[in-house]
Amino acid sequence: MSNIAICAKNLTRDFDTVRAVDSLSLEIPQGIVFGFLGPNGAGKTTTIRMLAALIAPSSGEATVAGLHLGRENRAIRQHVGVLTETPGLYKRLSAIDNLLFFAKLYGVPEPRKQAERYLQLFELWDRRDDLAGSFSKGMRQKLAIARAMLHEPQILFLDEPTASLDPEAAKVVRDLIETLRTKERTIFLCTHNLDEADRLCDRVALFNTRLVAIGPPQELKERLYGRRTVIHLADPHPGLEDALKLSFIKKIERLDNTLVVSLSDPERENPILVSRLVELGAKVQFVNELRVSLEDLYLDLMEENNAST
Repeated sequence: MSNIAICAKNLTRDFDTVRAVDSLSLEIPQGIVFGFLGPNGAGKTTTIRMLAALIAPSSGEATVAGLHLGRENRAIRQHVGVLTETPGLYKRLSAIDNLLFFAKLYGVPEPRKQAERYLQLFELWDRRDDLAGSFSKGMRQKLAIARAMLHEPQILFLDEPTASLDPEAAKVVRDLIETLRTKERTIFLCTHNLDEADRLCDRVALFNTRLVAIGPPQELKERLYGRRTVIHLADPHPGLEDALKLSFIKKIERLDNTLVVSLSDPERENPILVSRLVELGAKVQFVNELRVSLEDLYLDLMEENNAST
C-alpha cells in the first residue's frame, strides 16, 4: 500500500464565476497530522469537500487513500471521516443513538460495540443516554469526532474542530486529536488557531485559493527567517558587533544590550561566537535561540502572497 494518503494534481473548483480552489497540487504522507491554514474564504472547506468526494472538482485529479477521485467516490467515502465546522448531530437523540444511527449508515459491524468503544474513549459513556442537545459545545464536538471515527477511517478531515470552544474545551479536543494520531491514520486539520497547528501538525500548507507554502512548520520558519541566536550582554561596548568578524555570521543586529545573530549551524557556531565575544571583553549573560511563531510565518507569507497577486 502507498505511503501517500492524499495526492492532488491541479485540483480546481469553480462556483459560477468564482474560483474557490485554484490548481492545488500536494502530497500528504500517511500517518501525519497535516495542517491546512488560510483565511476565511480561502477555499479550505471546499478542498475538504472535494477530497472527501462530497463535491466534484471542476478540473484536476486526486487520489485519496489510494482511490481515484471521480471514479471511486463511494469507496473514498468509506475510507474517510469528516468533521464539519458545525457538528451536525441529532439533538433530540441520545449520544449513543446518534452513534448507532451513523454506524448503521456506514455499515459498521457490531455498531453497539463500536459506539460503546468511542464513548468510552472520549469519556462520554456516563452520558450515553443523555440527549445530544443537552451537551456542552466541547462534549458535542467530542461526540461529533466519535461519529466521524466509527467506521475507522484511514483519513480524518477536521474542519475547525476547536472553533467557538472555550480554552478548556479546546484543550480537550486537541488532546483527543493527539490520541487519534497513528501510523495508519492521517489527520487533515483545518484551523485558524495557529498555535494549535504549530503544536499538533507534522506538516502545514498555507493556502489562499492557491497554495502559498507547504512543509514542516520548523522547516518553513528556517527557510524564511534562517536560524537566529540571541545573545544578552551586560554593558556591551560600542562597535562590538563590528569587531566580531566571523565568516559564518550571515547577519547581526544590535537591539539595546542584545545581539541577534543569523547563523547556518548554531549548534556548531554558537560556541565559537561566544568565545570570540569573551575574547573581545563582552560579558555574556545568557544565550538562546530566537523562536519564530507559526503566526509570524503565516502573516508574513500571506502578506507577501497578497502583494504579488
